[in-house]
Amino acid sequence: MCGNWRQRYSANDLPQRERGHAPPTATVAAVKLRWLLSAPVRRGALGLILVAVVLFPGGAAALRSKTCREPGCPAHGAVIWSRVLTGSWQVQNGAEGTVYGDGQAYAAIGSGVAAIGFGLTLDAYDEATGFPRWTAALAGVPLGSTIVSVRAWPGVVTAGVSVADAGATASREEFVLNAATGKQIAVYPAASLGGAVSANRTRTVVVGPDGVTCYANSSRKVLWRHLTGASGQAWEVDGSDLYVTVSATGEAGTAPVTAVRQISLKTGAQRWIRPDGRSFAGRLSGAADGSLFFSGESGLSIYSTATGRLTGYRAHAVPEVVDPVQQVLYVEVNGALLGIDPVTGHNERGTSYPGPPGTYGVRGGVALGLDPGADGAAWGYRIARKHVSWTSRVLPWPHFFVDLSGIGGSVDPSSGMVLLMTCGKAGGVVQSRAMAGGAGQVCLRPTLVAIQR
Repeated sequence: MCGNWRQRYSANDLPQRERGHAPPTATVAAVKLRWLLSAPVRRGALGLILVAVVLFPGGAAALRSKTCREPGCPAHGAVIWSRVLTGSWQVQNGAEGTVYGDGQAYAAIGSGVAAIGFGLTLDAYDEATGFPRWTAALAGVPLGSTIVSVRAWPGVVTAGVSVADAGATASREEFVLNAATGKQIAVYPAASLGGAVSANRTRTVVVGPDGVTCYANSSRKVLWRHLTGASGQAWEVDGSDLYVTVSATGEAGTAPVTAVRQISLKTGAQRWIRPDGRSFAGRLSGAADGSLFFSGESGLSIYSTATGRLTGYRAHAVPEVVDPVQQVLYVEVNGALLGIDPVTGHNERGTSYPGPPGTYGVRGGVALGLDPGADGAAWGYRIARKHVSWTSRVLPWPHFFVDLSGIGGSVDPSSGMVLLMTCGKAGGVVQSRAMAGGAGQVCLRPTLVAIQR
């Protein structure tokens, strides 16, 4: 089936603010990391070292399954594995942490694989152990093309590539690779803010330049397709359904959203959701628990996917994240993070998050955050009890992988695994376009780290 097990996506994603966290007695500092991403890797002689690490793990590189439930399982904040990488990396004490030195890098973790991409190179590791699986160089695209997203699915990894054209414009192609071997399975045309929204070994659903298409990977045959009109329509995924806006000039335009297409990722069946009035209020910014979220200048409007009717409204609210365990929508309201019912917009008891808005995510009522800088660490803040419930060991210059789709990135939505980039040792000062302000330090020991959330 063309199914999707991921949680959500916003093509017109509002900038989300991420935050680091000092010890409980210190002040929480806001860190804006929404658009930052990273990661790389090479093999060669490093393979022997990695094999030795896997067979004789030491320190924090505990090799335990993410599904382990015995008393000896890793605690929250435990480092499950870490791998030293090659490539050009740099660090900064501020929000960025450890980043790729020549542009941006992307990563995804889930379905048993951790994958990272930079330039036109993809590397994959076993999610539970960190053991290297494969390295793949994406070919058949012009010089100057680069990976702009990485997403992990059952049996496959997809990579969106921004294709450089002679006219200085860019299109996008979606590469589908076997998650076990790295063998290229197929390449499909995609929208610049689209790409794979559902995939497995047999089928891939892609948001393309003018429509949504489900392909058979073995034959590249089109199994079903829905044309969506003007390019750049906003879209969201909630469970096994894709929601695509209908506006006269697409997401980049100013035309109002007069309807939303609901497309089953399993069957391709389509239905139309129309508002009570002439249009929905604002821009599509999320979907969860049978609701569509539209953001406008005055606040957040919530609509039923079943009827199209307005079911809730929160003035001055900006959607941030959804807790997939508790099904709570966290929004920024007047400088604080507040949990609300994703259907009615009413406050959810015990979900007020004091301090600056923004978070790396909330799962089971625990917010994930990072301390920036050389003495950085990950921490979990239990929102209902209003205290830090766990912290990791020092993770110098941590970096959280983000994908604008909400599908890829640092967090495995089906488990508590988190993928971070860190730097074990920094060198001299260097100028780089990857750094805010243009300056940072060379990273002499770039390290990919997986922790238990």
